[in-house]
Amino acid sequence: THLYSEQFENDIDEVIARAKENGVERFYLPAIDKSYTDRMLNLEAQHSDSMFAMMGLHPCSVNPDTINDELAHVKEWLDKREFKDHLSTQQDAFKMQIEWAKERNLPIVIHCRDAFNEVFEVLEEVKDEKLFGIFHCFSGTKEDAQRAIDFNLKLGIGGVVTFKNGKIDQFLGDFDIKHIVLETDSPYLAPVPYRGKRNESSYLTHVCDKLVDIYRKTPAEIAEITTKNALDIFER
Repeated sequence: THLYSEQFENDIDEVIARAKENGVERFYLPAIDKSYTDRMLNLEAQHSDSMFAMMGLHPCSVNPDTINDELAHVKEWLDKREFKDHLSTQQDAFKMQIEWAKERNLPIVIHCRDAFNEVFEVLEEVKDEKLFGIFHCFSGTKEDAQRAIDFNLKLGIGGVVTFKNGKIDQFLGDFDIKHIVLETDSPYLAPVPYRGKRNESSYLTHVCDKLVDIYRKTPAEIAEITTKNALDIFER
C-alpha cells in the first residue's frame, strides 16, 4: 500500500483507522523513487508498530538519465556504501536490486505489468535458494503464476481478483493458498464495488471475501493463512 502518496495526505489518519477497524494490522509500503523516500520513512516513523518501508526503485521510475542516482540512493539507504555500477535499463536495475536483497537475506517485491517474459528472464539468471519474495499485484496467466511460485515467490492478490475481466479468479483456486498473500496496492486498483475510485487498505476485506468464494474457507481462515504467509516473507 502506497499510503504515503499524495492521494492520502488529507485524510491519512482516517484511512489508517478504517483499515485497523477492518482487521488490517500491518502496512507494507513499497517505494517508488527518491522523491517519495522522506514521505515513506516519515509515515513509518509515525506508525512504527504497523508501518514497514520497502526500499527500491519502481520500474516506472527507471530513466536512463536518473537511474544511477536513484539506485545510489537505494544503495545508501541499504548500507551507506558508495554505488559505482553504471546501469541503464529496467532489467539491469531489477537484477542489481535482487542481488542486494539476496546479500542481506531480504525479500524482493516485484512490480510487473505486461513484462512477464522479461521478468522471468532475469529471475532465471539469478535464481537460487536465497531468492524469495512476492509477485506484487499479480495479474498474469495461470502459467505465469506457476512460474512465479517455482521461483519461490508468493502471489500478491489484490483488487484485480474481483474484476469481471481480471481472469485470475478463474484459476487461482488451482494453487494452494499457502502461495497467496493479500494486498491492496492502494490508492490503485480498488476492488469491486469501489473499482475506479481511490483504493485504501480497509478494502482488503473485499479481496478476502473473493478468496472465500474461491477457496471455500471462512474469512477468518483466509485471514489467518494469508497473514502467516506474509509474516513468513517479511518477518523471518
